[in-house]
Amino acid sequence: MSKVNRPAPAWQIDQWFNTPAALNLESLRGKVIALESFQMLCPGCVSHGLPQATRIRATFAADDVAVVGLHTVFEHHAAMTPTSLQAFLHEYRIQFPVGVDRAGIDGAPTPRTMSAYFMQGTPTLTLIDAAGVIRYQHFGQVSDMLLGAQIAELIREADTLRKSSLLEGDPVQRSQAAHCDEQGCTI
Repeated sequence: MSKVNRPAPAWQIDQWFNTPAALNLESLRGKVIALESFQMLCPGCVSHGLPQATRIRATFAADDVAVVGLHTVFEHHAAMTPTSLQAFLHEYRIQFPVGVDRAGIDGAPTPRTMSAYFMQGTPTLTLIDAAGVIRYQHFGQVSDMLLGAQIAELIREADTLRKSSLLEGDPVQRSQAAHCDEQGCTI
């Protein structure tokens, strides 16, 4: 697990699945975002990452948490096409929105969003707070208990931000303005 505190870069997506319109960070402002980065041929993604993202979607209210998939292919490109991904999403019953990460610049193997988020590989789960700041990033398997606690913390902060109208202005300043611990939330 990495604790992070920097503005989330814009997603660079070539195609979306399971959503009628393209998503972006601004359209999800005010919600906690659980960004599940995966490859359909990654064993850890199939056995741990995607099922966990599905559990997040089932556990937390859609008004509080947006679950978004990022298919970020850095190997086996010929096998992991959008057509194959569409069949995969159907077969595995993935119902949350999934974007296809744009290929790396000048043939670089690492896709653009994956690179901008400094991911080590897949699966990677990134938690972005309601103000658009990356707060946690987990590479590999993460405990449901730890993840649930982190999401609950970010939901509490989002509630505090909504009440104090701090969703405007600098994202890092917004993130640092609200602080929640076991004693309560302060601004």
